[in-house]
Amino acid sequence: MIRVLLVDDQPLLRSGFRALLDIEDDIEVVAEAADGQQALTLARKHLPDIALVDIQMPVMDGIETTRHIAADPTLAGVHVVILTNYGLDEHVFHALRAGAAGFLVKDIEPADLVYAVRVAARGDALLAPSITRKLIDRYVTEPQRRPTGARLKELTNRERETVVLLAQGLSNDQIAERLVISPLTAKTHINRAMTKLHARDRAQLVVIAYESGLVSPRDR
Repeated sequence: MIRVLLVDDQPLLRSGFRALLDIEDDIEVVAEAADGQQALTLARKHLPDIALVDIQMPVMDGIETTRHIAADPTLAGVHVVILTNYGLDEHVFHALRAGAAGFLVKDIEPADLVYAVRVAARGDALLAPSITRKLIDRYVTEPQRRPTGARLKELTNRERETVVLLAQGLSNDQIAERLVISPLTAKTHINRAMTKLHARDRAQLVVIAYESGLVSPRDR
């Protein structure tokens, strides 16, 4: 069972998301919070698999909420997915750096929301296709983030290949097919790369791939 915490200051949106998720046999909304401070309390109480977190809230916004969850060892199993009205903006950009596993726009289709929760629960990066390209462009063009290969020296050639394909948006199954390996082997390579590069999750591994110059936006 995938346990979900809904965090948004709009009761109507929380109710709508709960209605969509609770009808699924493998998903359960365990709690709702109206701000980040409540979210932290409820996350520590319920230890959800997924926290769907609004980026702009009173008391504590989504960025600070994400940062606190990512820094708390007791919440290491919580994957934060940021919810935004506007696609890519400065807030989403910083939330992903703070440790979010991905982000979604609030007008997502119901079936896509359910799919996204399942993807995030598996530990896969969840980067909405409509804004992923903009996010990547921002990461590699910011002056303070010059590409350097120093962080990649510990990776084997096969791990590098796997990270490149992951950064290009391929799933485990697609990576396995491309490299003629099993999906389990592809997942193993990704996990080892995450460990070596100190990436909290796949979303951060994708960011590192672009920051380091291993992949560039035109490679997509």
